Amino acid sequence: MADTTDTIQKTDEQWRAELSPEAYAILRQGATERPFTGEYNATKTPGMFRCGGCGQELFSSDTKFDSGSGWPSFTDPVNREHVTLIEDRSHGMVRVEVRCARCDGHLGHVFDDGPRDEGGARYCINSAALQLDPEA
Repeated sequence: MADTTDTIQKTDEQWRAELSPEAYAILRQGATERPFTGEYNATKTPGMFRCGGCGQELFSSDTKFDSGSGWPSFTDPVNREHVTLIEDRSHGMVRVEVRCARCDGHLGHVFDDGPRDEGGARYCINSAALQLDPEA
């Protein structure tokens, strides 16, 4: 798939037709999968994690680490222009939401409790918002 930050827009019906119910709930409605249930939480498969909505490259497996949180965690996106960070004050908390810059899909949140030697960020991302493109 093309790797671009040119935005794409689709109707709600198009998103519903293209995404699984879980991926739709997360990417389009901001839901969160239950911890330790996602396909990519424990995977160590090398490759590129892409947006499950549009295929945009988001995170390299080289930056994935086991945070113990129950969600796939990364220290940094492959390109900071591929994600949008938005202040999220929902659920009585102040967090930073991570969205795909190309399709505006909700991916998860970023926290400042990641590995200090890697900059301290923990991009906590829903498995259902991702698609792993394994290295051949």
